[in-house]
Amino acid sequence: MKDIRKQLLAAFDVEHREHLHAIRGALDAAETGDVDLTDVFRRAHSLKGAARAVELPAVEEIAHQLEALFSQLIDDKRDLDPRTIAAVRLSLDAIEDLTAEIDAPSGSASSGPALQALNDLLGQPTPPTSIAPLEKQGSPPPPRPEPPGMPEQGVGSYLRVAADQMEQLSSSMHQLLAEIQADDAISEDLQQVELDVRGLRRSWDLLQPQMKIMGAGSQFADSGSRSTGAFTSRLRAFDQDLRGLFRTLSTLARTRKKSAWTVEQAARRVRDDIDRVSLVSAETVFGNFGPMVRDIAREEERDVHVRTIGLDIQVDRQVLQALKDPVMHLLRNAVSHGLEPIAERAAKGKPERGEITLELASRGGRLAVSVRDDGRGPDLLRIENVAVERGLLPKRPAGGRMPRMDQLLSLVFTPGFSTAAAVDRLSGRGMGLSVVAEAARKLHGSVLLRPRFPWGTEALLSVPFAAARQPLLLAEAEGRTFGFPTYGIERLLRLRSESLESVEGRPAARIEIGGRDVVVPVVALAALTGSPNAQIPIENKNIKAVLVSHGARYCAFAVNAFDDVRTMLVSDIDVVGVSEIASGTVMLEGELPALVLSPERLVEHWIRHESYLAASGLGLAEWSDDAQKHTTTILVVDDSITTRTLEKSILEAQGYRVLLSVDGIDALNVLRAGETIVDVVIADVEMPRMDGFGLLQAVKADARLATTPVILMTSRAAPGDIRRGLDLGASAYITKQNFDQRELLATIGQLL
Repeated sequence: MKDIRKQLLAAFDVEHREHLHAIRGALDAAETGDVDLTDVFRRAHSLKGAARAVELPAVEEIAHQLEALFSQLIDDKRDLDPRTIAAVRLSLDAIEDLTAEIDAPSGSASSGPALQALNDLLGQPTPPTSIAPLEKQGSPPPPRPEPPGMPEQGVGSYLRVAADQMEQLSSSMHQLLAEIQADDAISEDLQQVELDVRGLRRSWDLLQPQMKIMGAGSQFADSGSRSTGAFTSRLRAFDQDLRGLFRTLSTLARTRKKSAWTVEQAARRVRDDIDRVSLVSAETVFGNFGPMVRDIAREEERDVHVRTIGLDIQVDRQVLQALKDPVMHLLRNAVSHGLEPIAERAAKGKPERGEITLELASRGGRLAVSVRDDGRGPDLLRIENVAVERGLLPKRPAGGRMPRMDQLLSLVFTPGFSTAAAVDRLSGRGMGLSVVAEAARKLHGSVLLRPRFPWGTEALLSVPFAAARQPLLLAEAEGRTFGFPTYGIERLLRLRSESLESVEGRPAARIEIGGRDVVVPVVALAALTGSPNAQIPIENKNIKAVLVSHGARYCAFAVNAFDDVRTMLVSDIDVVGVSEIASGTVMLEGELPALVLSPERLVEHWIRHESYLAASGLGLAEWSDDAQKHTTTILVVDDSITTRTLEKSILEAQGYRVLLSVDGIDALNVLRAGETIVDVVIADVEMPRMDGFGLLQAVKADARLATTPVILMTSRAAPGDIRRGLDLGASAYITKQNFDQRELLATIGQLL
């Protein structure tokens, strides 16, 4: 009986997660009005029946009330309003909490608040002991936990496999066996050929003495005509046998080649089928992360809505297990570093309830895991200060330019790096993100941190679906073979040596990327892998290079030759001296090892060792979604349509791209959206909602925007106003009374 209940609970665990995930998806879609309430009602009904089957009365009652609520909405033809959505979310959270206590009862989960919220919507009173009557109707008490130290016998690791997958695997295996048996027959034919060749060799040995005699007595042809005829006959027979052997060998060679190809294809099918069987839904590992994060947020006195997207994706179980701790680190980080307290969010005009999203998707044949929030976003100035304190960056001179965003954000994955002011239960020791980076490295993947607009942070993990095998480009540099994972390769380049440019004494090439020319550093690969003085290899005035990317940064690595593209088994082996750019090794023909180079680490290595060039933007591609060729972009902010039109015409006549905003709030949204790189802001002071001083203050307080020049152009010419604008950080202050377009254009030219 105990085993039957375990099976029922295991089935309920999968089923209830599916229903909760679907209902939450419907709630997320409620804002657009595209909600199938009939499907939601059906799922609540199914959830009630499933809870009754496993004797969970508290869950059953909540599901029953949800069913009644959705039925009422359908009958009244009403939509889901915010109050209803909040009550339903509370109920779904309660079901998760009650279900989680089946294996580890703590007594903290309660159905009371959820039932109260639902009954209020339904206009029904909530009995103080609504669950008691159900428990008295013959429902057995919850099972007692097993005594510690008594593990169950015969319990192993089980994997649910679909029947059609097993049938396909069996079919492929039988096909492989049939091909192997056919291969045995060819082996027997080859053995017979070996015997025939031995017989011909003996015949040839007998003919050799006679050929010598024939050659010595050739001048006495008349007396040896009979002997000569016999020799000629034997030679003709030998020639015929030899021809027959060649035909047989040719046929066998073709058959053998065809059979080998067929066996290889059958083996590939078996391998692919086995791979599919080993894949499991991400729900099995990440399914309970939502309630866990909500519990953490409640302890931190933060209100959070956790969204999970794409948990039905199929991934190798080993990869999911390896990602479990890193993903939880990222989610904890989103709570501790990302989300602000409720009061702070309200002061910023944000919804009081924060949002954290965990999304899994397939991108470019790899698994992409995104953890994002709508919190503060990365504090670039704080990151820079900590990096300087730890010696990771040189101190910036007064008036110096802040390092590029990708350069700063790559530092947060350094062991021990933390921007937290104090150590607490969730953060502060600086080990969380380094654990994430190490896990990505072991899986031959990468991790990237980037800001979201208008606010928040996203951590993006990219790993193979199955970490053991990877498609690799094999390339040769200074007599050694290296592997580049194909996911990180933008393209293969053939550059003319005379087309190279020099940037601060370093070779670079102008490459078209995303509709614009990007100056990309060109680095000899051998210089990074054991030959520090190696020069860029040039053959017939041509340079072969691999263009790789990490985020928006690009680098080209010059090689001697491109060899092949293969899917190979990658071993996780650290190599002394190049471990910071290598992710593993592969075995080539003749048991020769080759290093597999990580595209992300190669780019990060260049950024670290060429920090000055990196800070200048070399190799950095930044473009808008419409991939327009980059021109200097100026944002004009003025509530007067006449002034906006005048300034726009003046600036566009000089070749500038002009964006328009009607006040400070509108301008701030444009700047924070990040869809276009704004080079200069020209703002009026007198504007509704947010004036020019407020806009200037907000720009300088945002680390992502602080370096953007702001010109205040206004009719307020009082000395106090001018002093205030300059003190707040304005790059220039121009009064409209003495407006001269030449002065404006000259000021812009100086700032650029």
